[in-house]
Amino acid sequence: MTEPSPPTPFHDLDAYIELPRTSGFTLSPDGTRLITTVSTLDPARTGYGGAVWEVDPAGLASARRLTRGAKGESAVGFTAAGDVLFTSARPDPDAEPGTGGDDVPTSLWLLPKDGGEGRLLLTRPGGLARVHPAKSADVLAFCADVLPNAVPHGDDERSDAALRTERSKLKVSAVLHTGYPVRYWDADLGPGSPHLFTAGTRADGAAEVTPADLTPQPGHALREADLDLTADGRQIVTTWRRPQARGSLRSELRLVDRGSGAISVLVADPGADLSHPRFSPDGTQVALLREADSTPHQAPRTSLQIVDVNGGGVQDVAAGWDRWPSSIRWLPDASALVVTADDHGRGPLFLIHLADPGRGVEQLTHDDATFTDVQVAPDGSALYALRTSYLAPAHPVRIGLAGDDRGHVRTLLAPAPSPALPGSLAEITTQLDDGISVRAWLALPVGAGPEHPAPLLVWVHGGPLGSWNAWSWRWSPWLMVAQGYAVLLPDPALSTGYGQDFVQRGWGAWGAAPYTDLMAITDAAQARADIDAARTAAMGGSFGGYMANWIAGHTDRFRAIVTHASLWALDQFGPTTDAAYYWQREMTPQMAAENSPHRFVGDIVTPMLVVHGDKDYRVPIGEGLRLWYELLSDSQLPADDEGHTAHRFLYFPDENHWVLKPQHAKIWYQVVSAFLDRHVLDGSGSELPAVLGATPAAR
Repeated sequence: MTEPSPPTPFHDLDAYIELPRTSGFTLSPDGTRLITTVSTLDPARTGYGGAVWEVDPAGLASARRLTRGAKGESAVGFTAAGDVLFTSARPDPDAEPGTGGDDVPTSLWLLPKDGGEGRLLLTRPGGLARVHPAKSADVLAFCADVLPNAVPHGDDERSDAALRTERSKLKVSAVLHTGYPVRYWDADLGPGSPHLFTAGTRADGAAEVTPADLTPQPGHALREADLDLTADGRQIVTTWRRPQARGSLRSELRLVDRGSGAISVLVADPGADLSHPRFSPDGTQVALLREADSTPHQAPRTSLQIVDVNGGGVQDVAAGWDRWPSSIRWLPDASALVVTADDHGRGPLFLIHLADPGRGVEQLTHDDATFTDVQVAPDGSALYALRTSYLAPAHPVRIGLAGDDRGHVRTLLAPAPSPALPGSLAEITTQLDDGISVRAWLALPVGAGPEHPAPLLVWVHGGPLGSWNAWSWRWSPWLMVAQGYAVLLPDPALSTGYGQDFVQRGWGAWGAAPYTDLMAITDAAQARADIDAARTAAMGGSFGGYMANWIAGHTDRFRAIVTHASLWALDQFGPTTDAAYYWQREMTPQMAAENSPHRFVGDIVTPMLVVHGDKDYRVPIGEGLRLWYELLSDSQLPADDEGHTAHRFLYFPDENHWVLKPQHAKIWYQVVSAFLDRHVLDGSGSELPAVLGATPAAR
């Protein structure tokens, strides 16, 4: 008999949603302080609130909590003087009586480095975001939404507030659009548009009386802007989304002079979108990411470039490196760039040597982990980052850069300990007939072995340009492992981290190599003695949901299939997604028709659970609605005369692409578990929560 494993937070959904989640990481200009945001479940258990925590860069002192606002806070960074900056929707305690209210915009607060209470530094009627303080000057830049009709007035902040109050009072939500896009992920765009502001942060914490609006007529150019400041705060570089013909957008880089407000084009590439601009330490250069346009027959490619701010031209960096960089930092002496990139199911740190190009690209870390939020010590002796893998959620680490310490990863004392896991992690690989290898992570429950083989769940990642290489709170394999399932996390064709050719293999032909790769790695998993091949299911979200739909129409090897936020009819999806111009570059109409899962609904013999949120604008609800109706009317498991069917549809009227509310996440896993238990384990299914509304035919 196998001894039962001790319970972990993954054995209890209530315990799981209570686990703290760490995000964001910022180092003070002098390198002595690190701050991060830790989100925890609120008292009502219906949402998460953040708090700012400090982490000791030396790894000696325990992490300590800095803020305790009831509305939650998010760490932003430090002023040049070392004060902590954070955003919060907490009310201003110094406001005049009767001027407050429950609807407080997200504002910028300052916590003095020498202690004391946090105080309001900056606020705007529509809130603010993307705050970037300069490292050596008492200035910052930020973005804030402004209603267009407020700008012509002398005091745009007062006019903006009055217009927002009037719209609210009259319950007006209408927006008149003159361009594209009109929505993004889960947000309806307009009527306001983001403007770029600058302000001061003097040593006493006071700000300039009125922040300066550097972009009085930006349109939607600064939507999701990525910006950076020179150390002295004199110049700002920002992404700028420029409208083009036929509803298309192009992302270029613009340089903003903070003093004069002059805006100039720094880099504009007619064949690519530009992002992640980062000033060199002396402010004379900007490193950036270039994503080349795709065509129906050519996959995109992400590469590194450096542009001279004073007009010296653009140069490619590490042009022969067959990986896609995802973030950039400069070493203090500008001798190298620190970048992250997917690589074989991991996300290591790399150094791109500039002063000595002959050294090429150096991989700095070699563990089974992914690094994010990289910070560079001002003396160049170390890096700080959040480290994550399928063995642990994001936690702070130090990575040495000097001498024998080079590349050594040391875990710092974290605000939240990593939870105990209900199983182990393995890596499997299979080789295809053409010599190409396909790999995956396999999460196994305790006790799985030849005598007790585990049922298998194949999880397909979204993207499709992505990789299963980092912890996910929304898609946690360990919740299913705790129930006895083995979870396979494969990286098929189109996955990043395996070179450009691996992406190209699946480009424009989603139903070809990605599908056959998934079947091949499933074969390899099922051949293991610790896997019960007769009890296997498949699931996925977004592109993974597309693949789940494609699998359903092309094989009967799975006992059940879960498809979340999935693409179903590609001719319908293309014009209705929030970035239709991007999709238009991906496939010709003929390719979309050939690769559309809806054409094979008549071949589906597997019970399917469809999950969709109505606020999903990336994969609009029409995909889920059409899939549901066509399953009931045209699959080989249709609804009978009384509406009964083996299929199920879990619908969230107020959720988006991910289903983020904690109680909804619980319901998601409860319904998925019950559905899989019924069909994979031949049981009656787990008990569904009483609060879940269900039509009689669905129970």
